[in-house]
Amino acid sequence: MKEVSLSLIGGEKVKLFSITDIGRRREINEDYLYTSDKPVGNLPNLFIVADGMGGHNAGDYASKHAVEKAVSAIEQCTDEYDAENILQKAIDDANTHINQISRHNSKYKGMGTTFVAVTFEGRHVTVANVGDSRMYVINDFITQITKDHSLVEEMVDMGGIDREAARVHPDKNIITRAIGVKEYVLVDFFDVHIGPAEKLLLCTDGLTNMLKDDQIHRIIMDSSSLEEAGRRLIEAANENGGRDNIAVVLVEPFGGQND
Repeated sequence: MKEVSLSLIGGEKVKLFSITDIGRRREINEDYLYTSDKPVGNLPNLFIVADGMGGHNAGDYASKHAVEKAVSAIEQCTDEYDAENILQKAIDDANTHINQISRHNSKYKGMGTTFVAVTFEGRHVTVANVGDSRMYVINDFITQITKDHSLVEEMVDMGGIDREAARVHPDKNIITRAIGVKEYVLVDFFDVHIGPAEKLLLCTDGLTNMLKDDQIHRIIMDSSSLEEAGRRLIEAANENGGRDNIAVVLVEPFGGQND
């Protein structure tokens, strides 16, 4: 059964399209996303993609509840104004929440989730990442900002395999960091400065395992709107096998004002 959830938010300055799809092989959609082009707590905006993992029903529980816990923590964090500190506290709260449920309820034992969160003010973008979901900047090129926390990424770093071999490696789905798996989680942060015509892409590995970066870039650049790009990305991932759930968030912080 196909399940698609859709959110389209347009403002004078920010264009946004988000979509998640169950894919062609899975019975449950374990991807979860959150988007707000309005302030959330002391953050000017917030965009999150999460990809849950675990036994039956545990993966979708982990992604949904981790995101909800993080958003709640951000809303309640009124004494902090630094974006990185706000996101760090929110992810810590989400990690503790998921880890405690996993340890005390056998139904959810071993569950966890990836987590990519983005907020921006002006041209400055703050990115938080745990796991192998990704954030890209799209312009004339496609640039991956986040670094996968995965076994094959470590193998690439050590020179054991090249990037192309990593795409088809049998262990490519083994991640080395996730929210909720351990008592504490290490979060990677990235600071990015963007130009007026650039786009941001957040996505789960259901997209990047099915499409190469240049394919993703070409689809986005050849599309007349974020909605068209998002729907075409989902369609292409499914045409290439759709082996996993797919989540896509596309943002134009400046509304494509230089288009």
